[in-house]
Amino acid sequence: MKSKRSRITPYDFHHSKTLTMKRLVIKIGSNILASAEQGLNIRRLHAITHDISEVVDKGIEVVIVSSGAIAAGLKKLGLKEKPKDIRLKQAAAAIGQSSLMWAYEHSFAGFKKKVAQVLLTRDDITNRQRYINAKNTLFTLINYRVIPLINENDPIAVDEIKFGDNDMLASLVAGLVEADMLVILSDVEGLYTKDPKIKDAQIIDSVDEITPDIEKLAGGKGSALSTGGMYSKLLAAKQANNYGIPVVILSGKKSGLLPRLANTEKIGTYFKPKEQKLSSKKGWIAYGLKSKGMVFLDKGAVKALTSLGKSLLPSGIIKIEGNFNIGDCISCMNKEGKKIAKGLTNYASKDLEQIKGKKTSEIEKMLGYKYSDEVIHRDNLVIV
Repeated sequence: MKSKRSRITPYDFHHSKTLTMKRLVIKIGSNILASAEQGLNIRRLHAITHDISEVVDKGIEVVIVSSGAIAAGLKKLGLKEKPKDIRLKQAAAAIGQSSLMWAYEHSFAGFKKKVAQVLLTRDDITNRQRYINAKNTLFTLINYRVIPLINENDPIAVDEIKFGDNDMLASLVAGLVEADMLVILSDVEGLYTKDPKIKDAQIIDSVDEITPDIEKLAGGKGSALSTGGMYSKLLAAKQANNYGIPVVILSGKKSGLLPRLANTEKIGTYFKPKEQKLSSKKGWIAYGLKSKGMVFLDKGAVKALTSLGKSLLPSGIIKIEGNFNIGDCISCMNKEGKKIAKGLTNYASKDLEQIKGKKTSEIEKMLGYKYSDEVIHRDNLVIV
């Protein structure tokens, strides 16, 4: 084995007896932990913490991304389903967050495990300095054998800074902490060939690539408490796979599955990672940042970026949309309007309007200054 940090999956163990998993990110959905009628399901939460403690006792580091704060707060507010009003959602999250954290802390304490609450918003990911600070905090907790318990900071998050659902947050966290695997606990046992409620539906053991046909197998939204169904889990798995991280979706309602997974058993649905994984920085650009604008490219520039691994030069830009500044993330589109790349721009939109279609030797003449020959350097560019 070349490196202790080689990303391992339970489906690789037959190749070598020396391979082990070092770090897992485990995502736990709200429909597993809570209901509007009963609030937190303490018995299920205790069963999950028991299984996670067994995994930790095997020497595997665990980071948890847990939903459930809003669901836990609904009962206290006398609500039977998730409200649409953002203020009511935030109030429910504020009430439920303390209950959720107390339940985890109390349950893990019975297994002599310490946990720490980490609340994130998209701003914490899009801001590079805060992203690095979050990474350092999580690694410090892990080094002290404390289990980070991550949730979106719902009481203050608004739609503009929300991740959308905790499946996507879990995928970003998996890239952030350089996980060996992302495990998504679902209310079903994995991805099925059709709706699992249909009699002849069969579970799919392994997926080599998440194609449009695979995505069609996923349904719509989840329960009244969940923000996403199997489709959001597939998108999260696809994102993690691009980081080079394998993903397993398995049931969160059955006890004993996580220790079995750690013992290299084939359970749930396994999603194979990309061999050419994104670096942490490029993963941050691809999935952590929202585009502030768009540049449309001619065929030569599209080929230079996608086939030749080149940087984006002003000569290949034919049109600009949006207002953005130096250092912002922008999308690169072909003539037909299809996104082909994302990257960090060296020039603001007002400057690009003047130098689009021009040679690099003309930049200083047009602007009176030149920051760089490249509009987006290839080190800050991700093909999508």
